[in-house]
Amino acid sequence: MAHAIRIHEHGGPDVLRWEEVAVPDPGPREVRIRQRAVGVNFIDVYQRSGLYPLPLPAILGNEAAGVVDAVGPGVTDLKVGDRVAYGGLPGAYADARTMPADRLVKLPDGIGDELAAAIMLKGMTAEYLLRRTHRVAPGETVVFHAAAGGVGQIACQWAKALGATVIGTVGSAAKVEVARQHGCDHVLLTGPDLAARVRELTRGIGAHVVYDGVGKDTWDASLDSLRPRGMMVSFGNASGPVPAFQPLVLTMKGSLFLTRPSLVHYVATREELVASAAAVFEVIRSGAVRVDVRHKYPLAEAARTHTDLEGRRTTGPVVLIP
Repeated sequence: MAHAIRIHEHGGPDVLRWEEVAVPDPGPREVRIRQRAVGVNFIDVYQRSGLYPLPLPAILGNEAAGVVDAVGPGVTDLKVGDRVAYGGLPGAYADARTMPADRLVKLPDGIGDELAAAIMLKGMTAEYLLRRTHRVAPGETVVFHAAAGGVGQIACQWAKALGATVIGTVGSAAKVEVARQHGCDHVLLTGPDLAARVRELTRGIGAHVVYDGVGKDTWDASLDSLRPRGMMVSFGNASGPVPAFQPLVLTMKGSLFLTRPSLVHYVATREELVASAAAVFEVIRSGAVRVDVRHKYPLAEAARTHTDLEGRRTTGPVVLIP
């Protein structure tokens, strides 16, 4: 029998249970993988708490890396022994699972299991945000909230490599140097004067784009940090959902653009998935983006992991080891 972290109700970290689970043999166009590392993301917290409810009981987790150990009928591009990874498919908090072959990508040399588990969801999120939601161009000014977090560390380095001036925000003084070491030209503490500080740094004009995965606590500052016709990209709710607002606010603040994207819509096809993952692998192998996996927990201790994540006691990628 395999083991997994499963929830039977929504709630706090205490609802996470370490249980035996059955892992079926792969059916048509499926493979079974033995997982070697599992990525942890704030979306896992949203799904556990019920902000993004899942049908119950549910196995949490959305990204992992492992080795194919069985192949079902109709699978032609994967074989037993292949190293693979995935992102954006719930059910990752397990030591083994059976899943659709077309949602897996092969891992190239130089991308280890723990690194792969840490970058699939976060790296592809950074990819679609910077290259497709708003295509960052040389000379632009980017504001990225939670710059010391898992997505932030990747995205800020990537934006810098694309030629942008990167203003990162962090929630504590302890994270300032981390953000600075991962691509930020300027690092600001989140607070009531945040938008004013951004305008000082941009000579009163404002940023071309704000990437906001924090939500409620940074919403107003994000809008006030943009130049006329700037792009507000709200892609997460780490501090809670943003408040209700009237669209006229966007006009009053400079005819702003607003989008609320999700990775699932940017890797909906096999071609999009493969292309996004390949871009992530390439930018890391080139050295333009460096990822340090500093936080590793046993898979069975996922509850402690969530407690630390929500308590802002982690910096950068977090992985669970089966």
